[in-house]
Amino acid sequence: MKLFLRFVFVMYALPIGVATAADKLELQKAADNVYAIVGELDNRTPENLGSNATFGFVVTTEGVVLIDVGATYQGAQRIHAVIKQVTDKPIKVVINTGGQDHRWLGNDYFKKLGAKIIAQKLAVEDHKARKRDQFFTLNNLVGAGLEGTNEVYADEIFDKELKFSLGGTAIELHYAGQAHTPGDAFVWLPKERIVFSGDIIYVERMAAIIDVSKSNTWLQAFEAIAALDPKIIVPGHGHVTTLETAKKDTYDYLKFLREGVTAFMKQGGNAADIGKVDQARFSYLRGYDILKGRNALKVFTDLEWE
Repeated sequence: MKLFLRFVFVMYALPIGVATAADKLELQKAADNVYAIVGELDNRTPENLGSNATFGFVVTTEGVVLIDVGATYQGAQRIHAVIKQVTDKPIKVVINTGGQDHRWLGNDYFKKLGAKIIAQKLAVEDHKARKRDQFFTLNNLVGAGLEGTNEVYADEIFDKELKFSLGGTAIELHYAGQAHTPGDAFVWLPKERIVFSGDIIYVERMAAIIDVSKSNTWLQAFEAIAALDPKIIVPGHGHVTTLETAKKDTYDYLKFLREGVTAFMKQGGNAADIGKVDQARFSYLRGYDILKGRNALKVFTDLEWE
C-alpha cells in the first residue's frame, strides 16, 4: 500500500505547465482537481511581482477555491492566468492562509471577480497592522509591479476552525497557533488527504523566522498538520511534497535551531555571538547564508521571553 501511494504521489506531482517564461509560476498537479502554483524561492522582484511563494487551487463542479492570491494586483492576474490553463470556472472562494503580503494583497483582483474571501482573525489583524510596511517594501522590491494594488480584507473571519463544501468537495480550515505569522492557518481536504500549509511549511527553502514569528507555537502548528497524516502537502514555499520532506526541511530545522540556541544560551552565549550556533546541517536549503543568522537571533530573543 505504501509503495502504491508513493507511486501516485510521484505521478501527480510532476510539473505540467508554466504561464509564460517571465511569470515564474509553475503549475503542478497534486491530485485530480487539486493544483499547486509554485513561485520562485528567492526574494520578491519586479519580474515575479511579489509572488515568491506557493499558491494552490481546487476545482469543483461549482467553481474554484483559491488558496492565497499573490502580493500584488498584477501578480493576482498572473495567478488567474495559470488557473485558466486548467479551467474557466469562476473563482468562488479565496482563502488567505496568513499575514504575508503574497497571501492577501492580491485580494482586490479576485474580489472584483465576485469571490468570497476567508481568513483567520489574527491574520486579518496582521494584514491591517503591517499593511503600510508591506506596501513600502513591495514598492522598493517590485516597483511599477505594485500599481493597481489595494488592500481588501476578508469577508468571513474564523477563529479555530471553519468547514464548508463547494461542489461536493469538503474543505476545512484550521488554526493551531502562531507560526511564520500570527494568523497562519492551513487548509485540509479530508477526502483527498491533502494539506495546503501556507507558511507553516517550507521545503527547498529555509524557513524565515521574522519579527512576527513564534518558533515554539510554529512547531505546534506543524504537529497539528502531521497529526492528520496527509498524503500530499502543498507547502507555502517550494514544490508539492510529502510529510517526510516537510518534516525534514521545516520541523526538524526549527526544533534543531531552538535546541541549539538553548544550549548556546546555557553556555553563556550572548546575542553578539549568535553566529557561532552551527546550522550547517541545513545548508542545503535555499537562503541559508542570508537567513541563518537572522533566524538564530530571533530564536534567541524568543527564548529569553519564554
